[in-house]
Amino acid sequence: MRQALIRPGASELSYEIREIVKKADRLSETGQHIYWENIGDPIQKNASIPDWIKQIISDLAQEDKSYGYSHSMGVKSTRNFLADKNNQLAGAQIDSNDIIFFNGLGDGISTLYQFIIPTSRIIGPSPAYSTHSSGEAAHANAAPLTYKLDPANNWLPDIEDLRNQVRYNPGIVGILIINPDNPTGMVYPRPVLEEIVGIAKEYGLFLICDEIYGAITYNGAEHIALAEVIKDVPGIALKGMSKDVPWPGSRCGWMEFYNKDKDAEFLRLCETLASAKMLEVCSTTLPQMALPKIYGNPKFEGYRKQTNEEIGKRADTINEILNDNPYLYFNPTYGAFYNTIIFKPGVLKPHQKLKVSNQEGASLLAEWLKEDDIPLDKRFVYYLLAAKGVCVVPISSFCSELLGFRVTLLEENEDRLTEIFTHIREAVVEYCES
Repeated sequence: MRQALIRPGASELSYEIREIVKKADRLSETGQHIYWENIGDPIQKNASIPDWIKQIISDLAQEDKSYGYSHSMGVKSTRNFLADKNNQLAGAQIDSNDIIFFNGLGDGISTLYQFIIPTSRIIGPSPAYSTHSSGEAAHANAAPLTYKLDPANNWLPDIEDLRNQVRYNPGIVGILIINPDNPTGMVYPRPVLEEIVGIAKEYGLFLICDEIYGAITYNGAEHIALAEVIKDVPGIALKGMSKDVPWPGSRCGWMEFYNKDKDAEFLRLCETLASAKMLEVCSTTLPQMALPKIYGNPKFEGYRKQTNEEIGKRADTINEILNDNPYLYFNPTYGAFYNTIIFKPGVLKPHQKLKVSNQEGASLLAEWLKEDDIPLDKRFVYYLLAAKGVCVVPISSFCSELLGFRVTLLEENEDRLTEIFTHIREAVVEYCES
């Protein structure tokens, strides 16, 4: 072509969570059974949607208006419902004009980063969630900026690392929080959130808080919403229906804007995002219509409580299997449905391997290992897939210098859950001692 077509930041658009599926699919064609631990889709793991939720959706599908366009910012009655729900918290107050719907939260995230100028940066946690880190890096044409989550301190953020990066990088205009965190399963305590709000206040930044897992906490943890602690700092909460209903196929996510009037530049950003949504006409109508009926149903709280308790029991099972492994840093999880498991420094070596009995699988593995500059944790992940059929995601692909892998807490069959994590435990020992 006479001119370059792709901007430099496009190289940062990677999503290993689904890239590993291509390899697992090829392996499954050889007859290898695959344990899918790569992606947080409760439906794929046989989650059963309650009949009362299905009935709500079914009834709405009989209404002609559920097939039409909605307001570009979202169904007005649904935005009113969400504003009222937020305003029951002792914190930032909003109205329906502070809420915009998108076709899934991923759509909202990519739109958000798209309209921030490349020289203005959003710093986010590491290990990072790929949709955020890739979107921010692509908009800036540079590697993502991150602050450290510490596996030796229950995955809590290194506040001094965050403060120093903000202090010495004037290009940073915002701080991203994912609470509960993906990929670590950590839930931010109120004092830590208040410290981050204080940093944003001190340096004139705005906050982004991805709360897609906000309703999923267990084993005594409590989710503190951004609205509860933000005070007068500008901020955006990112929310959706995909994980807690769960309805990932609904593609129904939204933004809530807090304190738009506190800063002129932040107000311009909010107005720009609203204008961008106007160009798309609207987001999916049926899920928006269903949202107040699902969240407002008195059965929802009990359903969510029971489901969270079940996730908590799985977290306990995984803890029993892996927490005493001498080669790993293991932290119990308290939110979302992931666990990030880290190899201790120096444990992984480039010569280590697992026995692969499937000859076709061994051939595929040899092909995968020819990739350039494979991080040591990705090398383990490839062996784990070929030898045990367990599909996980390397943590080096989450914009992290740490080496490890992410698993889910979604397997509902107790025997299979134990089988999967016993395979992982055995593989870690065999690999590290080879």
